[in-house]
Amino acid sequence: MTEEITKIGIVTVSDRAFRGEYEDKGGPAIRDWLQSALKSEWEGIGKIVPDEQDSIETALRSLVDQEKCHLILTTGGTGPAKRDVTPDATLCIADKVMDGFGERMRSISLKYVPTAILSRQVGVIRKQSLIVNLPGQPKAIKETLDELFEAIPYCIELLEGPVLETNEEIVTAFRPKSAKNKK
Repeated sequence: MTEEITKIGIVTVSDRAFRGEYEDKGGPAIRDWLQSALKSEWEGIGKIVPDEQDSIETALRSLVDQEKCHLILTTGGTGPAKRDVTPDATLCIADKVMDGFGERMRSISLKYVPTAILSRQVGVIRKQSLIVNLPGQPKAIKETLDELFEAIPYCIELLEGPVLETNEEIVTAFRPKSAKNKK
């Protein structure tokens, strides 16, 4: 039996990056963090989309329905501005809302900036995939993933995805004792 490779979608939501007027820093920050934190083999599928709800929904549906990603991490478009519609698009394509992810991301960010309360980040399930809206700045992406990611591998397993092993110097994946016995 061969181990399933974890497929991870990385979606940058930015009008300027989409038009090539701005260097995407969020998507590469996510990819860099994953490369340092994951011991398991994984494949990243990156997309850059404009701040348009239809474009975001289409990208997320494609990554889940066609690409069969186990995890999708978005960056950008989570604030209160008129064009910040990433959470709205994410919720529109969701089968289940995972409220704890948004709560946890805001609590992490509040350690660093008081404006974290302005974030509308969400975590959802669509079919076999977990989708999480991360902050837009590389520093905030790292701070968030350093703490949030401990819950993600077990969530993927509960969705019948592959076992994702982490580099414990970066983040330790939490699994209940009953889950550890089944590996």
